[in-house]
Amino acid sequence: MRLTQLFDHLTRGRTRAAAMTVAALAGVCLVGVAGTPASATPPGIPSKATAQSQLNALTVAAQGSTSGYSRDLFPHWITISGSCNTREQVLKRDGTSVVVDGSCAATSGRWYSPYDGATWTAASDVDIDHVVPLAEAWRSGASSWTTSRRQSFANDLSRPQLIAVTDNVNQAKGDQDPSTWQPPLASYRCTYSKMWITVKYNWGLTLQSSEKSALQSMLNTCS
Repeated sequence: MRLTQLFDHLTRGRTRAAAMTVAALAGVCLVGVAGTPASATPPGIPSKATAQSQLNALTVAAQGSTSGYSRDLFPHWITISGSCNTREQVLKRDGTSVVVDGSCAATSGRWYSPYDGATWTAASDVDIDHVVPLAEAWRSGASSWTTSRRQSFANDLSRPQLIAVTDNVNQAKGDQDPSTWQPPLASYRCTYSKMWITVKYNWGLTLQSSEKSALQSMLNTCS
């Protein structure tokens, strides 16, 4: 195993502080812990004023049941262009100096994860997060949608619903809403709240009272 591969193996799932310690002990250059944000960002992030208006317009309702939910009811990833599927499109959009092979798989590049401030150089360390998780959407109204509409939601590239982030951070988020999970990097919570709000607004989803309160607090941090 090459030294860089060993480092990735040792640091996967650890905190950034632990990763730094492992790197120091191994005597290697630290990768995937800090970096400069990529220029690309998800499209359609509204202004604070627009997000506030959308939040005010959203319907507050009790959370629905997860009964009957399956990720298979939200078909993804679908082919977007040529041999590129939705995941591959987002990797190209959100990364810098991304190189792909003939099947559109990313073979190299850099990906900055705004949720935690880490930068990765292997696509395998990056997940494509559904900002509003599929199970959360199901509980908020998507259970009554057609499969076609759910597919459009799960592959939405026109709104800030998909973003490349550190895989472990995405897995820690799971299907939680902002009342129980927010990006570890506090400076990104303003943007995250605007993304969440506009996705729910544009797709006609409901939100819980606790979720609305959390979103309002996050939106209040916007300058």
